[in-house]
Amino acid sequence: MTYIVTDDCIRCRYTDCVEVCPVDCFYAGENMLVINPDECIDCGVCEAECPAEAILPDSDPRAEKWIEINREYSAQWPNITRQVAPPPDADEFKGVQGKFEKYFSPKPAAE
Repeated sequence: MTYIVTDDCIRCRYTDCVEVCPVDCFYAGENMLVINPDECIDCGVCEAECPAEAILPDSDPRAEKWIEINREYSAQWPNITRQVAPPPDADEFKGVQGKFEKYFSPKPAAE
């Protein structure tokens, strides 16, 4: 089993989860994070730390499409190992539905 990040992270990109990950398996896109499912050790500490509730175990039915998205973009985006400030408008996007279609960016993080 592994954990993955869903579109609830888009435009929020809180990095509380990154700070607690013991294996540094998070990767940063321009406006969201992903987890490399092959590096995740299934410890689950990140799930509880996510303010946007964007992290799910792959056994959750809502996670199915996100496994491949996390795998694909973790191979393209830079690894992130430290907490950084979220976007200034992150709280405005917390809980917004359908963010992937409207806001997803395939670009890597600039930092």
